[in-house]
Amino acid sequence: MIERYTLPEMGNLWTEAYKFKTWLQVEIAVCEAQAELGYIPTAAVEQIKAKANFDPKRVLEIEAEVRHDIIAFLTNVNEYVGEAGRYIHLGLTSSDVVDTALAVQLVASLDILLRSLEELIDAIRQKAKEHRNTVMIGRSHGVHAEPMTFGFKLAGWLAEVLRHQERLKNVCKTIAVGKISGAVGTYANVEPRVEAIACQKLGLQPDTASTQVVSRDRHADFVQQLALLAASIERFSVEIRNLQRTDVLEVEEFFSKGQKGSSAMPHKRNPIRSERLTGMARIVRSHAGAALENVALWHERDISHSSVERVILPDACILTHFMLHEITDLVKNLLVYPENMERNLNCYGGVVFSQKVLLALVDKGLSREEAYAIVQQNAHTAWNKPEGNFRELIANDSRVTQQLSVAEIETCFDPQNHLRHLEEVYQRLGI
Repeated sequence: MIERYTLPEMGNLWTEAYKFKTWLQVEIAVCEAQAELGYIPTAAVEQIKAKANFDPKRVLEIEAEVRHDIIAFLTNVNEYVGEAGRYIHLGLTSSDVVDTALAVQLVASLDILLRSLEELIDAIRQKAKEHRNTVMIGRSHGVHAEPMTFGFKLAGWLAEVLRHQERLKNVCKTIAVGKISGAVGTYANVEPRVEAIACQKLGLQPDTASTQVVSRDRHADFVQQLALLAASIERFSVEIRNLQRTDVLEVEEFFSKGQKGSSAMPHKRNPIRSERLTGMARIVRSHAGAALENVALWHERDISHSSVERVILPDACILTHFMLHEITDLVKNLLVYPENMERNLNCYGGVVFSQKVLLALVDKGLSREEAYAIVQQNAHTAWNKPEGNFRELIANDSRVTQQLSVAEIETCFDPQNHLRHLEEVYQRLGI
């Protein structure tokens, strides 16, 4: 008898042999259900369970002649089973087996993805703990904004992947459905009790109202969730790539001994893994569009979705799993340069503290417009000049010193003012 399901790595879940395993699981579960209800002999089911097997090469050989995958599969199984094989597939249509088995594959894939996502969650949380007080500049529009910490940046990543964890758990409920309801879903030749018992044995729920197929909105939801996860991995990767730029160099992908960055330029240390992940996200995202187009089938079924799913479902699962492995390893081994973060934070004499000076002047009674004009003039004088020093300009501007003491000006340039509420965010995330 064929071995029961175990948790292989993602690629093994999408082999022809594993697909045939799940098909046979479904057929046996249906036979067991029918025997429990007295429709077929228990002895015949025991014989089926003892003898049932298949040879993938033989199945393909038969399929080349009959041009029907399920018929080819059943023909090969019956070559092993013999007389009792006449009880296999009674009252069923091909999609009963294919769609129910596909649900088993997708649930197993989600098990692996959730396990890998947990590893990413742990890696981000650990790195965020390590750098919860590592001060850096926050950026908007790619331009220096105000101080934050690298740990806070990672806290945002952590919150995002935790949302993905919930989404994948929810989509597991959506996709974990089977249908054993016959040609157009009316149970004309197999009663609902058979479906209920068989699905329970397979760890699935019966579809609420199937046609000849399980409606493809479920599968589109599944692929869209993977595309959304891939988009987040892309966001993290693009951030790493930007922070690794030579003129920034606040973080860097780990560069191993003996690794080469360029065939022409020996100095190069390129963010190749982040770039690879960015490209892969585009592929997973494209599969979401194809999955949406699969929803609209003719009447109770056609097979326009089948050829698409043979490509996009294994590809999306395998790619997303690989991306999770890559980003987790990248985060764990990420090189972080606090000294460069401090250097970038303080360029042009701490011009990024402009809002604190603005608010301090407003607090002293100046109008916002007047205070803004004073601070902006000094900031733009210091901006993008090698000798520019906003802090000195502010300290020497009589319009400022008439309002603020030396100590009050110093306080405006203390980055800790920007960080005093971050502890609340860290506590929400268990960092």
